[in-house]
Amino acid sequence: MALDVTGLSDFNNEVAGELLVKSVYGGSTMEYITVKEGVKHQEPINLMEVDLQIQSGTCVSNPSGSLTFTQRNITVCPRTSFDGICLKDMDKKYLGIADLEPGSYNETFALATNYSELLVNNFQKKNDQFLWGQESGSLACSADGLLQIISGSTSGVVVPVGSGSQAITAATALDVMDDMIANLSSDVADREDLTFFMSVQGFRNYVTALRNANNFYFDPASVENRGGILEMAYPFTPGVKVVGTVGLNGTSRVVLGPAKQIVAGTDLMSDFSEFQLWYDINSDQLKHRISTKLGVNIAYPEFWVSNDQA
Repeated sequence: MALDVTGLSDFNNEVAGELLVKSVYGGSTMEYITVKEGVKHQEPINLMEVDLQIQSGTCVSNPSGSLTFTQRNITVCPRTSFDGICLKDMDKKYLGIADLEPGSYNETFALATNYSELLVNNFQKKNDQFLWGQESGSLACSADGLLQIISGSTSGVVVPVGSGSQAITAATALDVMDDMIANLSSDVADREDLTFFMSVQGFRNYVTALRNANNFYFDPASVENRGGILEMAYPFTPGVKVVGTVGLNGTSRVVLGPAKQIVAGTDLMSDFSEFQLWYDINSDQLKHRISTKLGVNIAYPEFWVSNDQA
C-alpha cells in the first residue's frame, strides 16, 4: 500500500516559532535639554542680560550700563497617533492560536505589552525627529525645529568659515569639531553642558576618526548607548559631550552649544510615555491614542555654532 501525502502542505509549526519584535532606535534629546511644561500654545523663554560698564574715577555719579529683558517664543504643535486593529483578522493565521484568548469576543491579546512598548518607542523616535527636523508650515504647525533654528538663518548663530563648515566624515571629524570649539563664544567656555549634536552616522564617523588618529586617548568603554542616544566625552576638552541622535539622521548637520539652553515646550511631560489602549466594541477593534504637544527654541543663539550642512 502506497502512502500518498501530496495533498498536504509541508508542515511548518508557526506557533512554536519565536516572534521577534522589531526594535526601534528611540532617541531622547529631551534628557539633555530644558523642558518647560504647561504650554498650551505659545509661551516665551524669558531672558535677562546685564551690560556692565566700568567707569574711571572715584566719585562717579552718571549711571552707565543696562539691564535688558527679552523673550524668545516657544510654539507647541499638537501631535497625535490614533489607530485601531481588528483582532479577528488574526483568526486565520498562527497569531489567532498563539496570541488570542478563546472565544469570539477578543478584547486583548498576548502581545499587548510588546505592542504598547513599540508604540511608545516609535512615538519617542518621531518626537526626536520633530524636535530637530520640523519646518514651519508642515503638519499644520507654525514652528521650526532645531535644524532650522541652530543655523545661519538665525541671527547670532556662528557658522565657521574654515574646517568647521564641513560635513563630518572619518577623515574630517576632528578638524571640524576642533574648529567649531574654536569658534564657540568664550562666555560659555566654563559650562558643563556643552554638547555636540549630530546624526548617529556622524557619531560613528567621529569614533572612527578617534581610533584612526591614535588609540592612546580613545577608550571604547567611554561610548555609551542609552535608550536611542550614543554619547561620549570629547577628549582633552572638559565639559564637552558628543551625542549622536536619531533626530539628525539623514543630515550632515553638527551643532555645538550649551544643551540646557535648548528649551522644549510641552503640555505635560508624562504625555510622552503614557497613552490610551482600549477595546472599542462599536468597531470591534483594539484602539490606541497618543497625544501630546511639542515645540522648541534656544535661549541665546550667539552661544551656538553650526556647520550649517544640510
